Amino acid sequence: MRAPGKLVRRLTTATLAGTLLLTAGCQNIADAGQTIQPADLVNELATRLGGADDLTYSAEYQLVGGASASIVQAQNPQRTAYVYPGGKLIVTSAATTECDTTSDRPVCTLTAGPSPSAPPQPELFSDANAGGLVTPPVVIALLNATAVDPAAVVTQNDTTIAGRHATCVTVRQVQGAAAPRFDVCVTTEGALGSFTGVVDGQAVEIAISRYSDTVDDTAFELPDGARSVDRRPGPA
Repeated sequence: MRAPGKLVRRLTTATLAGTLLLTAGCQNIADAGQTIQPADLVNELATRLGGADDLTYSAEYQLVGGASASIVQAQNPQRTAYVYPGGKLIVTSAATTECDTTSDRPVCTLTAGPSPSAPPQPELFSDANAGGLVTPPVVIALLNATAVDPAAVVTQNDTTIAGRHATCVTVRQVQGAAAPRFDVCVTTEGALGSFTGVVDGQAVEIAISRYSDTVDDTAFELPDGARSVDRRPGPA
């Protein structure tokens, strides 16, 4: 496997001027004269990622080894599809559909959809992590863990990924986190731009290769030939 970060460096042009080294408990002065705390920085990125729930977009990602993945999101009703090697996950208010696409006839299991008032839990994305795609809810959880860790060291820089401006942080020494060391970039729109780290014991390295404000509704359909198993609770 290539060393972490090579994939992102190949696809992006980093702007290193103005990089900040932020250590919990200390204040640092940014280029614009602002005083920034590490918790403020990672909280801002987490909020930006979470705010992207209101967007309609399609994002394609390059994974290690040349594989690809995608995140497609639409509104009215809100729905998101995550496609990764070996699987597909479709999340709507009506159902959470997890598809195993490793066989000739995919199997898709439907369970209850997440609460409209709460985002999907990171545990929902364990198969996606194993397939090489880290998702925004997982990254938000990692950033939240960073914000409350007094030992966390956060380095910031700006970059451009697939023609989109992004803010990036490098995080080290997060205590008890699923990924104690990781690098993440978030675009201005709020899309996940790139991620390098270890999540649930799986090395993950992704970078966005294409972004669009439009979606193809077929992204929310079951894979061709899939057999569905409905495990949602019946009417009370």
